Amino acid sequence: MNAESDERQGVTESAAPGPAAGESASEEPALGSRAPRFIQRSRALHLSWQVGVFIVGLAVVVVGIIMLPLPGPGWLVIFAGMAIWATEFVWAQLVLRWTKRKVTEAAQRALDPRVRKRNLILTTIAVVICAAAVAVYVVKFGLVMPWKIKE
Repeated sequence: MNAESDERQGVTESAAPGPAAGESASEEPALGSRAPRFIQRSRALHLSWQVGVFIVGLAVVVVGIIMLPLPGPGWLVIFAGMAIWATEFVWAQLVLRWTKRKVTEAAQRALDPRVRKRNLILTTIAVVICAAAVAVYVVKFGLVMPWKIKE
């Protein structure tokens, strides 16, 4: 149940690869628990801390899932719950690192001039189609709302 015991923590920190060329060590903090030292010293206290972090993170993730179909920042809340879990669990830290890497890659791709040009063309086509549909509606029915149309 303990995501990372004291023995594994030493192995994880020593097995973590060093920063590659051009990267600083501050970009990717070491994996493992970020609980205060006095909590990490006591196994029972640390396990209680992990259970508490898990429950709080789970509550935030569940609220985010509920917000997905409802108005609200569902994905933002889900990622906040993952960030809470990442303060204590290695698996959540790895998921967040992967997510950050993919979001950064997607942002870089979106800024590519060819992709921006394609998106602009597709948006223009969609706006023209919508304007044509509205024009056809107005010509056929006038400025009457759809729920007031008499057949």
